[in-house]
Amino acid sequence: MTDAAPAVPGTPLAEVTRVFLRIGCLSFGGPAAQIALMHRELIDDRKWLTEPEYLRALSFCMLLPGPEAMQLATYAGWRRAGVAGGLVAGGLFVLPGALVVLALSMVYAAFGQVPLIAALFFGVQAAVLAIVLHALHRVAKRALKARWHWVLAVAAFVALFAFAVPFPAVIAAAAVTGWIMARGAPVPPSAPLPPGALAFSLRQVLIWGAVWLVPLAALYLLEGGLLWQVGVFFSKLAVVTFGGAYAVLAWMTQEVVQVKGWLTTGEMIAGLGLAETTPGPLILVNEFVGYLAAWKQGGVLWGIAGAAVAVWMTFAPCFLWIFAGAPFVERLATAPRLAAALAGITAAVVGVIANLSLWFALHVLFDGLSTWQAGPLRLTLPDPASVDWKALLLAVGAAWLILWRHLDLILVLALSALAALALSAV
Repeated sequence: MTDAAPAVPGTPLAEVTRVFLRIGCLSFGGPAAQIALMHRELIDDRKWLTEPEYLRALSFCMLLPGPEAMQLATYAGWRRAGVAGGLVAGGLFVLPGALVVLALSMVYAAFGQVPLIAALFFGVQAAVLAIVLHALHRVAKRALKARWHWVLAVAAFVALFAFAVPFPAVIAAAAVTGWIMARGAPVPPSAPLPPGALAFSLRQVLIWGAVWLVPLAALYLLEGGLLWQVGVFFSKLAVVTFGGAYAVLAWMTQEVVQVKGWLTTGEMIAGLGLAETTPGPLILVNEFVGYLAAWKQGGVLWGIAGAAVAVWMTFAPCFLWIFAGAPFVERLATAPRLAAALAGITAAVVGVIANLSLWFALHVLFDGLSTWQAGPLRLTLPDPASVDWKALLLAVGAAWLILWRHLDLILVLALSALAALALSAV
């Protein structure tokens, strides 16, 4: 260990492994539930972090691209057992869910067209619409605290839905707006850096940059086809995934469905539903995309390779961000302009998720869509006569169970799948 990365004495790596394996297996319910689970395990039960340390680490992780709950686990493991502890904690947070998603992806690819299985997935797709609306409601309550937040949210929605502005451009504009809005804010004294922080961070950038990008270069040299394209795509995604998985799903869906043609719209929505039922980060939907895209080209083994590439390129950068930035967490806690930039991104994410909700609604509830265009304005419009009444009924029922009855998301997905099976039998 270096001075920049002090491990807390008396925490064996085996104990860190046991604790985070438990957390990884129980981390259902999205980032809010996962963060609450770690709070109970790490602060209430084991006193591994203090409340202020935990909140500063969470704020730091929310500034980064990628799944904040997984990155928070990595940081907590680093605090207890150094880089090895961070690697174990972050890896075990992802691994149980990744194995389950791989198994479900294989089942979907092999049996998704069987009428019985297709009916179950139809129900899952309808429930996903309600789940995304639930996410929109939660994020909006947390993010829209000032008038300029509302303006950013509406502007992000219009930019994406009506003008097809690229998602990274929307996020960058929101961050710059937040940074500008914080001009003149009082700046508290900066916390001192630990000894050796810059050297430690540079070393981590070199190591984890190689861990991330050398396999990508090897894919280009050895294969240069679909697997390399999957690696490049998810490497790009890893850099712009601010605001959680829902924020980037619309852009990812547009790319993998409309631009690259790897998946159909129905397959993409089914993948999101599968990811909702598993422990670990929701961004594990990337693994489903990688598996299905490669499976279509070369079968099961090729699909497993595609899933592995997607997982590697999604999560390897997370270790880079955490290990390179961990020594600076205390100083970042006193950076109001960075916090304002994050607030701008979070506000824009409300508009991004609203666009995703509308996109899902159009594709789940209507069989016929058309495009109306006038200059840069481009609108996707439904054919009212093509409404799918079964999907509408299932989506309304799922929304009622989630938003008004407050049932667990996994239970709602199961009930929706069973209801779809009953409707198909009728």
